[in-house]
Amino acid sequence: MVESVADETLMLAYKSGDVRSFEQLVRRHRGAVYNFLLRLSGNRQRAEDLLQETWLKVVRSAGTYEARARFTTWVYTIARNLCMDAMRKDSYRKADSLDATQGDGEDERALGEKVPSPDALPDRAAHAQALRPVLEKALGKLPMEQREVFLLREYHGVQFKEIAQVTGVPENTVKSRMRYALEALRKQLAAAGIEGDMAEEPKGAASGLAG
Repeated sequence: MVESVADETLMLAYKSGDVRSFEQLVRRHRGAVYNFLLRLSGNRQRAEDLLQETWLKVVRSAGTYEARARFTTWVYTIARNLCMDAMRKDSYRKADSLDATQGDGEDERALGEKVPSPDALPDRAAHAQALRPVLEKALGKLPMEQREVFLLREYHGVQFKEIAQVTGVPENTVKSRMRYALEALRKQLAAAGIEGDMAEEPKGAASGLAG
Protein backbone atom coordinates (compact mmCIF):
# COMPACT_ATOMS: atom_id res chain seq x y z
CA MET A 1 0.00 0.00 0.00
CA VAL A 2 2.84 2.38 0.85
CA GLU A 3 4.23 2.14 -2.69
CA SER A 4 0.94 3.44 -4.09
CA VAL A 5 1.09 6.67 -2.11
CA ALA A 6 1.98 9.66 -4.30
CA ASP A 7 5.38 11.28 -3.80
CA GLU A 8 3.77 14.61 -3.03
CA THR A 9 1.58 13.05 -0.32
CA LEU A 10 4.63 11.43 1.24
CA MET A 11 6.52 14.73 1.23
CA LEU A 12 3.61 16.53 2.86
CA ALA A 13 3.46 13.77 5.47
CA TYR A 14 7.17 14.22 6.14
CA LYS A 15 6.60 17.95 6.45
CA SER A 16 4.12 17.09 9.21
CA GLY A 17 6.70 14.97 11.02
CA ASP A 18 6.40 11.49 9.50
CA VAL A 19 10.04 10.44 9.09
CA ARG A 20 9.08 7.11 7.50
CA SER A 21 7.55 8.98 4.57
CA PHE A 22 10.89 10.65 3.87
CA GLU A 23 12.66 7.29 4.05
CA GLN A 24 10.22 5.96 1.47
CA LEU A 25 10.93 8.87 -0.86
CA VAL A 26 14.66 8.27 -0.58
CA ARG A 27 14.23 4.57 -1.38
CA ARG A 28 12.12 5.41 -4.42
CA HIS A 29 14.31 8.06 -5.97
CA ARG A 30 17.86 7.73 -4.61
CA GLY A 31 19.08 5.58 -7.52
CA ALA A 32 17.57 7.73 -10.25
CA VAL A 33 18.85 10.98 -8.76
CA TYR A 34 22.31 9.48 -8.32
CA ASN A 35 22.39 8.30 -11.95
CA PHE A 36 21.37 11.76 -13.11
CA LEU A 37 24.11 13.41 -11.07
CA LEU A 38 26.69 10.84 -12.20
CA ARG A 39 26.02 11.43 -15.86
CA LEU A 40 25.71 15.18 -15.46
CA SER A 41 28.94 15.61 -13.49
CA GLY A 42 30.87 12.67 -14.92
CA ASN A 43 32.47 12.00 -11.55
CA ARG A 44 31.45 9.21 -9.17
CA GLN A 45 32.62 10.85 -5.93
CA ARG A 46 31.09 14.18 -6.86
CA ALA A 47 27.78 12.47 -7.69
CA GLU A 48 27.76 10.72 -4.31
CA ASP A 49 28.50 13.95 -2.49
CA LEU A 50 25.86 15.86 -4.42
CA LEU A 51 23.33 13.12 -3.76
CA GLN A 52 23.80 13.60 -0.02
CA GLU A 53 23.56 17.37 -0.43
CA THR A 54 20.36 16.96 -2.43
CA TRP A 55 18.60 14.99 0.30
CA LEU A 56 19.91 17.36 2.96
CA LYS A 57 18.41 20.23 0.98
CA VAL A 58 15.12 18.35 0.81
CA VAL A 59 15.19 17.97 4.59
CA ARG A 60 16.02 21.63 5.15
CA SER A 61 13.32 22.75 2.71
CA ALA A 62 10.61 20.47 4.07
CA GLY A 63 9.09 23.18 6.23
CA THR A 64 8.31 25.37 3.22
CA TYR A 65 7.42 22.57 0.78
CA GLU A 66 4.19 22.93 -1.18
CA ALA A 67 2.96 20.46 -3.78
CA ARG A 68 2.87 23.01 -6.60
CA ALA A 69 4.80 20.72 -8.94
CA ARG A 70 5.65 17.04 -9.08
CA PHE A 71 8.01 15.97 -6.31
CA THR A 72 10.44 14.55 -8.86
CA THR A 73 10.57 17.88 -10.69
CA TRP A 74 11.42 19.59 -7.40
CA VAL A 75 14.12 17.06 -6.51
CA TYR A 76 15.76 17.14 -9.94
CA THR A 77 15.77 20.93 -9.76
CA ILE A 78 17.60 20.79 -6.43
CA ALA A 79 20.07 18.18 -7.69
CA ARG A 80 20.70 20.01 -10.95
CA ASN A 81 21.29 23.38 -9.27
CA LEU A 82 23.66 21.87 -6.70
CA CYS A 83 25.61 20.19 -9.48
CA MET A 84 25.87 23.37 -11.52
CA ASP A 85 27.01 25.36 -8.48
CA ALA A 86 29.63 22.75 -7.60
CA MET A 87 31.01 22.67 -11.11
CA ARG A 88 31.19 26.44 -11.30
CA LYS A 89 33.02 26.64 -7.99
CA ASP A 90 35.34 23.82 -8.93
CA SER A 91 36.03 24.82 -12.53
CA TYR A 92 39.45 23.20 -12.67
CA ARG A 93 37.76 19.80 -12.55
CA LYS A 94 35.59 20.43 -15.59
CA ALA A 95 37.91 18.27 -17.65
CA ASP A 96 37.07 15.32 -15.38
CA SER A 97 34.19 14.35 -17.64
CA LEU A 98 32.36 11.23 -18.67
CA ASP A 99 34.83 10.97 -21.53
CA ALA A 100 37.71 10.77 -19.07
CA THR A 101 36.09 8.07 -16.95
CA GLN A 102 35.85 5.70 -19.89
CA GLY A 103 39.46 4.72 -19.28
CA ASP A 104 38.69 3.46 -15.78
CA GLY A 105 37.33 -0.07 -15.89
CA GLU A 106 35.26 0.29 -12.74
CA ASP A 107 33.69 3.59 -13.75
CA GLU A 108 33.02 2.38 -17.28
CA ARG A 109 31.09 -0.61 -15.98
CA ALA A 110 29.17 1.51 -13.53
CA LEU A 111 28.12 4.01 -16.16
CA GLY A 112 27.23 1.44 -18.76
CA GLU A 113 25.22 -0.71 -16.41
CA LYS A 114 23.05 2.17 -15.25
CA VAL A 115 20.87 1.99 -18.37
CA PRO A 116 18.30 -0.74 -17.67
CA SER A 117 16.64 -2.67 -20.47
CA PRO A 118 14.76 -5.52 -18.75
CA ASP A 119 12.54 -6.15 -21.78
CA ALA A 120 15.38 -6.57 -24.24
CA LEU A 121 15.57 -9.76 -26.26
CA PRO A 122 18.98 -11.50 -26.25
CA ASP A 123 20.09 -10.06 -29.60
CA ARG A 124 18.89 -6.55 -28.69
CA ALA A 125 20.51 -6.86 -25.28
CA ALA A 126 23.81 -7.66 -26.97
CA HIS A 127 23.43 -4.56 -29.14
CA ALA A 128 22.67 -2.47 -26.07
CA GLN A 129 25.74 -3.81 -24.27
CA ALA A 130 27.93 -2.68 -27.16
CA LEU A 131 26.20 0.65 -27.53
CA ARG A 132 26.12 1.83 -23.93
CA PRO A 133 29.81 2.69 -23.44
CA VAL A 134 29.84 4.54 -26.77
CA LEU A 135 26.67 6.43 -25.90
CA GLU A 136 27.98 7.37 -22.46
CA LYS A 137 31.18 8.68 -24.02
CA ALA A 138 29.18 10.67 -26.57
CA LEU A 139 27.00 12.11 -23.80
CA GLY A 140 30.09 13.38 -22.05
CA LYS A 141 30.98 15.45 -25.11
CA LEU A 142 27.65 17.27 -25.23
CA PRO A 143 27.42 20.84 -23.93
CA MET A 144 26.06 20.77 -20.38
CA GLU A 145 22.76 22.42 -21.29
CA GLN A 146 22.08 19.76 -23.94
CA ARG A 147 23.26 16.89 -21.77
CA GLU A 148 20.96 17.72 -18.86
CA VAL A 149 17.92 17.97 -21.14
CA PHE A 150 18.74 14.66 -22.82
CA LEU A 151 19.29 12.91 -19.48
CA LEU A 152 16.08 14.18 -17.93
CA ARG A 153 13.98 13.35 -20.99
CA GLU A 154 15.43 10.04 -22.16
CA TYR A 155 16.87 8.48 -19.02
CA HIS A 156 14.35 9.73 -16.48
CA GLY A 157 11.20 10.28 -18.52
CA VAL A 158 10.67 13.90 -17.46
CA GLN A 159 8.31 15.81 -19.73
CA PHE A 160 9.54 18.88 -21.61
CA LYS A 161 7.32 21.19 -19.58
CA GLU A 162 8.85 19.90 -16.35
CA ILE A 163 12.38 20.06 -17.75
CA ALA A 164 11.72 23.73 -18.44
CA GLN A 165 10.92 24.14 -14.75
CA VAL A 166 14.03 22.23 -13.69
CA THR A 167 16.39 24.18 -15.95
CA GLY A 168 14.66 27.56 -15.76
CA VAL A 169 14.40 28.10 -19.51
CA PRO A 170 11.37 28.22 -21.85
CA GLU A 171 9.93 24.93 -23.07
CA ASN A 172 10.80 25.76 -26.68
CA THR A 173 14.43 26.23 -25.64
CA VAL A 174 14.34 22.83 -23.96
CA LYS A 175 13.03 21.23 -27.16
CA SER A 176 15.72 22.96 -29.22
CA ARG A 177 18.44 21.70 -26.88
CA MET A 178 17.02 18.20 -27.13
CA ARG A 179 17.07 18.38 -30.92
CA TYR A 180 20.68 19.58 -30.96
CA ALA A 181 21.65 16.85 -28.50
CA LEU A 182 20.07 14.14 -30.66
CA GLU A 183 21.77 15.49 -33.79
CA ALA A 184 25.16 15.56 -32.07
CA LEU A 185 24.73 12.07 -30.64
CA ARG A 186 23.71 10.66 -34.04
CA LYS A 187 26.86 12.11 -35.58
CA GLN A 188 29.09 10.77 -32.80
CA LEU A 189 27.55 7.31 -32.94
CA ALA A 190 27.85 7.26 -36.72
CA ALA A 191 31.51 8.27 -36.43
CA ALA A 192 31.98 5.32 -34.08
CA GLY A 193 30.48 3.01 -36.70
CA ILE A 194 27.11 2.61 -34.98
CA GLU A 195 24.13 3.20 -37.20
CA GLY A 196 20.73 1.72 -37.99
CA ASP A 197 19.37 -0.74 -35.42
CA MET A 198 22.27 -0.20 -33.07
CA ALA A 199 21.54 3.51 -32.87
CA GLU A 200 17.90 2.76 -32.08
CA GLU A 201 18.60 0.46 -29.16
CA PRO A 202 18.64 2.49 -25.91
CA LYS A 203 14.96 2.09 -25.12
CA GLY A 204 14.19 4.73 -22.51
CA ALA A 205 17.67 6.13 -22.89
CA ALA A 206 17.99 7.32 -26.46
CA SER A 207 14.90 6.04 -28.20
CA GLY A 208 14.87 8.88 -30.72
CA LEU A 209 18.45 8.61 -31.91
CA ALA A 210 17.60 6.93 -35.16
CA GLY A 211 15.32 9.80 -36.14
